[in-house]
Amino acid sequence: MNQIHEFLMHAVYFAPRGKRRIHELGADLTQRYISPDDRLIGVIGDAGAGKSILIQGMFPGLELSNDDEKINVRPLPLLNDAENGSFEYHTYHVDMLFELAFTQPVKLAEAAKKAMREGCRIVVEHFELLFPVLGRNAHVLVGVGEEVIIARPDIFGPYPEEIKDIVSNSLYYRKMAHSAEDITLKILEQMGVATADDHGDVRHGFMLCYSEKPQVDLALLERLVQEVIAQDQVISPVESSSISVGDEILKCTGPRIHVRSTGEIKNFRLLKDYFYDSLTGEYGIVGLVGEEPKSFFAKGEKGLME
Repeated sequence: MNQIHEFLMHAVYFAPRGKRRIHELGADLTQRYISPDDRLIGVIGDAGAGKSILIQGMFPGLELSNDDEKINVRPLPLLNDAENGSFEYHTYHVDMLFELAFTQPVKLAEAAKKAMREGCRIVVEHFELLFPVLGRNAHVLVGVGEEVIIARPDIFGPYPEEIKDIVSNSLYYRKMAHSAEDITLKILEQMGVATADDHGDVRHGFMLCYSEKPQVDLALLERLVQEVIAQDQVISPVESSSISVGDEILKCTGPRIHVRSTGEIKNFRLLKDYFYDSLTGEYGIVGLVGEEPKSFFAKGEKGLME
């Protein structure tokens, strides 16, 4: 464990789209990369990226001061305990974007420093907003966009703004892919195909996994999904487990991780052959959005077909 901490520069994971999968990833990240001595955890990402859900997975039982369900804890426990001079909790959460509406950043930075001197851990969402006044980097930075990046900075970085630039630019692909995935599942249901046995991840896209090969014309499926996209229907979250696409309600495990309308999904296409995984024996329907992803390792879409 200590060697992992010592030599870690950064690690990159696909950002899952369901609450359960995000929780599981958070628990895995803590087990692999967080040390008991880490006092400052900086979390970076735009609204709707799933930061709060990931934090709940990383630190079960942590009371969030402001979360995706719009639960706001006032007064802020960190500030309240700092003023009283007695820290009740081992770990505190701060959402900088929310707190800056009520408190000067210098006051938040002073409270965080005081808590850390007392041996407490601070988990800071939108850490890039605290970093300039805090005067030090986090022990661990976690960025959430299309992918989850976890880094242990040294004197040369990475710095919060660098992580923010990466995850902010990539989140749109994740939202497009998630919306396209849910529409594809609905069309498959209308075509008589059973719900996917599992879900996989690809850059700028999604994969639906089946233990038995579906008997579906993928070119026809692609065209039907593109027709829905072209209608530019509004997409909205409905409670905690559904979305509306136009007048239709669809089940969804991540209702906030979507584009605002189907027309925002750009360049949707399906690979025209099923992707077969010989290790699992599963068949995958692979959908992609946006431009072809560029990666140091991947061959791109043509590589998936080989």
